[in-house]
Amino acid sequence: MSNITITPGRSAGTPPTPAPKHQRGRTPRRPRKTMHPQFRTAVSPHQLNTTRGRIIYWIVLVVVVVSFTAAFVFPLYWMITGAMKSSEELNAIPPTFLPEHLSFDGYLEAWDLLGLGTLLGNTVLYAGGAWLLTLAIDVTAAYALSKLRPVLGKVVLALMLATLMIPPMVIMLPAYLTVKDLPIFGWNLLNTPWAIWLPAAANGFNIFLLKRFFDSIPKELLEAAEIDGASPVRILWSVVMPISRPILGVVSILTVVNVWRDFVWPLLVLPDSEKMSISIGIASLSSQMPQNVLIASLVIASIPTIVVFFIFQRSIMAGLTAGSLKG
Repeated sequence: MSNITITPGRSAGTPPTPAPKHQRGRTPRRPRKTMHPQFRTAVSPHQLNTTRGRIIYWIVLVVVVVSFTAAFVFPLYWMITGAMKSSEELNAIPPTFLPEHLSFDGYLEAWDLLGLGTLLGNTVLYAGGAWLLTLAIDVTAAYALSKLRPVLGKVVLALMLATLMIPPMVIMLPAYLTVKDLPIFGWNLLNTPWAIWLPAAANGFNIFLLKRFFDSIPKELLEAAEIDGASPVRILWSVVMPISRPILGVVSILTVVNVWRDFVWPLLVLPDSEKMSISIGIASLSSQMPQNVLIASLVIASIPTIVVFFIFQRSIMAGLTAGSLKG
């Protein structure tokens, strides 16, 4: 008995039309259901296509962007313009948003009265030395833990990370005693740059960041260099370092900014007034300076860190997300 199909609307006397040969003996397929994407956002694309939706979207976007930008930029604007005002104008109520008379005398007085040239030179020495020593120690330590895999390497890494759970104030006294009388050697490192450089280089967080990045480097790349006769030091310098620029930029920013803005630790280990950092120098002379001169000194002290940020800004996001995915 052949399969036949009955066409709806055909009269009873009309003979049925036989099914095509390729459909005989098969179950008729059901029509496929079209899957519509589910939008779980606050505003759907359909609403954005309307005039009212686009207007609301741009109003909300502009308000949010302008509000957050003003929250971050306004303190910098107030600090820069405050140095151009007189002390009487700074204390005026209500305050003025624009100086009545633009004058850079506050910056010149801050440079001369506070001796910012010497303070900046000292701080550049401390930050630059800490940066170089951090790259030398933390990079080699992270490379050894990631690629060389020494015995008890995981235990060493766990102990380094455990130090991050300890508040800095708790270890400040042991660190001070260590710097005052360096174990084994018995050296007194007070009033020397080493009192700033060594604690800055011993940073478990930097080692962890670098190790996570080194873990994402393919082993085949290092094995190829090893087959060519490269030593581990040569591989680190010629292969690993060039492709690790993003994470090196992040570590550089963190190191320089931490040393530049640190206050308590340099106050303890650098009691000599000629070797003070800029944060200690400004704080020690703040009570003797007019308010506009003090604000001008803070602006000058902020410029180097802003310059460092703009130099390494491309490496920030790339370095923080590096090593999260493999392949």
